[in-house]
Amino acid sequence: MTFTANVLNRRRPASKLLAALAVSAWTAVWGGAVGAQSESTQTESTMVSSHGYSFYGNLTYPADYPHFSYVNPDAPKGGEISISTLGTFDSMNPYSRKGRGGALSTVMYESLLGEGVGGESAPADVYSEYYCLLCESLEYPESKDWVVFHMRPEAKFSNGDPVTAYDIEFSHNLLLEQGLKSYADYVRRQIPKVEVIDDHTIKFYFTEGISRRSLIEQVGGVPAWSKKWYEESGARLDESRLNISPGSGAYMVETVDVNRRIVYQRNPDYWGNDLPFNVGRNNFDRIRVEYFGDENSAFEAFKSGEYTFRNEGNSKQWATAYNFPKVADGFVVKEEIPDGSPPTPTGIVFNLGREVLQDKRVREAVALAFNFEWTNESLQYGLFKQRASFTQGTPLMAMDAPTGAEFELLQSLGDVVPPAVLTEGVRMPHISAADRLLDRRNARAAFKLLDEAGWAVGTDGKRRNKADEPLRLSFLLDSSGSATLSAVVENFISNLQDFGIEAVLEKVDSSQYTSRKREMDYDLIYDQYAAFLGTGTGLAQRYGSEAATEGLFNPAALASPMVDAIIDASLAAQTREQEQAAMTALDRALRYEFIMIPAWYNGVHWTAYYDQYGHPADQPAYALGYLDFWWYDAEKAEKLRSAGALR
Repeated sequence: MTFTANVLNRRRPASKLLAALAVSAWTAVWGGAVGAQSESTQTESTMVSSHGYSFYGNLTYPADYPHFSYVNPDAPKGGEISISTLGTFDSMNPYSRKGRGGALSTVMYESLLGEGVGGESAPADVYSEYYCLLCESLEYPESKDWVVFHMRPEAKFSNGDPVTAYDIEFSHNLLLEQGLKSYADYVRRQIPKVEVIDDHTIKFYFTEGISRRSLIEQVGGVPAWSKKWYEESGARLDESRLNISPGSGAYMVETVDVNRRIVYQRNPDYWGNDLPFNVGRNNFDRIRVEYFGDENSAFEAFKSGEYTFRNEGNSKQWATAYNFPKVADGFVVKEEIPDGSPPTPTGIVFNLGREVLQDKRVREAVALAFNFEWTNESLQYGLFKQRASFTQGTPLMAMDAPTGAEFELLQSLGDVVPPAVLTEGVRMPHISAADRLLDRRNARAAFKLLDEAGWAVGTDGKRRNKADEPLRLSFLLDSSGSATLSAVVENFISNLQDFGIEAVLEKVDSSQYTSRKREMDYDLIYDQYAAFLGTGTGLAQRYGSEAATEGLFNPAALASPMVDAIIDASLAAQTREQEQAAMTALDRALRYEFIMIPAWYNGVHWTAYYDQYGHPADQPAYALGYLDFWWYDAEKAEKLRSAGALR
């Protein structure tokens, strides 16, 4: 479906924004060899010193790596890439709960352990490996009771001020004092002390007796903000504002035109240009983001050359709309690029905070109103597959009834695991007839479930409970989204109404949508969770009971003792095999709890762009990287301008 904010990250939850708001949930490789051993060293006191970090201690890239293997080290610097997003914004501070942050408004900020432009993985060809950026090395005991980062003395903010350990300490504390409460509460429990040893050395201490998962990459992922700027300006992290602190990253803000565009420019004095971490990356002089009120106007603007790159998510447009002359003439490239990351768990999410939806029979009945087969064939040109799992297509995907190590784990958890989870096959999506919207067989099953749940049909055809209250459900939808998604939801609503449910579609503008989503003011919403390939403390912030009131990360308000217990067990895993068993069990448990109607997925990136860009021939598995390691071809761009294909 339409991914309305093309500039947003699909892959790595530990982006600068999410690293500041939630601990990464992706912290261990799910399988396979990770390549060369790191150049970590171990002393007699069981100390580890390294140029990067992974939980199991192995790193693909040695300390003397010249660049990441997938980049073009000779990629030219220059030119512009322009992209689109939908809706509005009124702030350049995305860390506040107030206002709507501008697209890519975290791109200026770096962390001790680096990542890609826009928050994508860096490196993008390996999983759960983190390499030094603001730091030059880190050290920690094998017990991981603490970590010390040795920072690069040459690192500077865009205003020329040095980046010091005091800035890192300040940023860490600023998130505790003015960031999200759920994040701050978590960090205080896990990280009781921070110590600045000198200007370029900082030490984080971790609480005794807790899992060491995610802790080092968490503190290594905190954005570096200027302590001096915040103290002099009096600005707060929790306020909506357009003025921003200087960052140390390769890009900085050039211009901001509220609700129209944001332009970022590459800092010509960027301190880290020559680092191996950055070779072949940060290639564009400018990144321009154009805002549009709806999908149709955004697409028409692309056709006219108002912006130059689309990461398409609308199946109808991909199937039918890329037949305009510029494509036929070769000026616009339409390309499918393999996507090696697990599909994002998107779907129609139930707000379990609503009493009516706490009855699983009602959720089951509501789900039967969604006809994936008809939707895919009639509205999406048969281009999608239906997602069943939170780890779709990976070895962690639960299949059939649990066996082996997974069964043993689930059995060990006691009464929090319902007997059906141990003995029955894993939940799979229902099957519907593709030739008609309302599948009569599924409708009959839904009627039976609703009757059993106490929602009988009255003489007017409406379902009511014993108190004569109608069964009402509201579906919250962003009006700036695609027409195809709107059509999918409208047909789903139609089927719900045929079931006797008073279902209402509430289309609201982007600002209202953001506010209501944060407040969890909806019954149903088209939303997403984070896929996972390994354990991490961030799983609790996504799927755990502690996040049940946080719509930003847990839109279903899920609070499941079984899920909590599995997450805890995964954090205690001592081997990759134990971890894999726990992750499969988590997939099974989430599907059992039935927090969403799974939607669709696509195994490739649909990209369209004006033929003035280059990208690696061998695409890395975990990032598309069009803002990160693609590059501008000046000769091709001149041909486009000469032909009148670009403005």
